[in-house]
Amino acid sequence: MKIITAVVILGCLLVVELEGQARFPKGRCFCADKGVNMVPSKLIEKVEIIPPSPSCKTQEIVVTLKNSRQKCLNPESKFIQKYIMKVVEKRSLQKK
Repeated sequence: MKIITAVVILGCLLVVELEGQARFPKGRCFCADKGVNMVPSKLIEKVEIIPPSPSCKTQEIVVTLKNSRQKCLNPESKFIQKYIMKVVEKRSLQKK
């Protein structure tokens, strides 16, 4: 009886461990293409910069818009580079 109980508890622990793991496919990028070159600043709620990794060789910039949609941005776009510089400058001024 003790062995059956131990096996059931072990099984439950394995299920809990498997449920908690991230389900991102390996070797895939979030963005399918380079992304758009511009998004109006007033529509942007959050910006995520995802650096290159073993699973995705390219840098990705993903914005969450105020309507909760996400868009990939072209990291080589002049608009995006200027926008990121403005955000960095704004943050550095706030920290002083």
